[in-house]
Amino acid sequence: MTRTAILSDIHGNLTALQAVLAHVQTQQVDRIVCLGDVVGYGPQPCECLDVVMEFGFCVLGNHDSSALFDPEGFNAAAEQAIFWTRSKLENHAGAAAGDDQQPSASRRRLDFLCGLPRTIREENVLFVHGSPRGPTNEYVMPEDIQNSKKMEKLFSLVPHLCFQGHTHVPGIFTTDLNFIRPGEVPEGYDVSDPSARLMINVGSVGQPRDLDPRSCYVIYDQQQVFFHRVEYDIEDTIAKIEAETELDNFLGYRLRDGR
Repeated sequence: MTRTAILSDIHGNLTALQAVLAHVQTQQVDRIVCLGDVVGYGPQPCECLDVVMEFGFCVLGNHDSSALFDPEGFNAAAEQAIFWTRSKLENHAGAAAGDDQQPSASRRRLDFLCGLPRTIREENVLFVHGSPRGPTNEYVMPEDIQNSKKMEKLFSLVPHLCFQGHTHVPGIFTTDLNFIRPGEVPEGYDVSDPSARLMINVGSVGQPRDLDPRSCYVIYDQQQVFFHRVEYDIEDTIAKIEAETELDNFLGYRLRDGR
């Protein structure tokens, strides 16, 4: 039985990522995967990419895509941050000293982003950033359980389980139009019934938005899903954002409230 740690929405927050990975190391997992948005908002996009490049796989997030192409629908702070992120990706550390046969670090990171798939499917489990219908960009919010037509369409595209991120709000969507929050499944949620269809939002490592400032990730062992919350040094990330004049300080301050 494979135990998979599923992370999403790291958003350049290396301090949070390191704290989560330290927790993952205590959980006897077989692999770590990422559901996108490795970059954007946060102060250490290159360092986060270097870590995620070693994961089992990563899918494309909308901020990852926008670091390569022009962003669409971003607010001013997010757009400014993604242009700053792009400059970091293009100009960060080059090839190892004296080794001109190696591609530069920046080229490796950009090549990695360019090669990210929009979806990964393993048997009856789908991995996306946004939704099964719009893998990179579509939001599925808790309040969407009121939109039966939208949910019916989304679930028609779910083979059994769909793991997703993008909203930074963790929880489980069920076909009977419920949204189950992590606090309601403290011992793990049974996903072993192959006839059931579920959409599981794994939350955000680097920028939670469910009013809980702790990082969130999921472990999936093919029988159950477990949500984990991990504290990290938020003030360290804030200080690093404040040190970058092209990043809006609000992107750091919001971390204190998990919004």
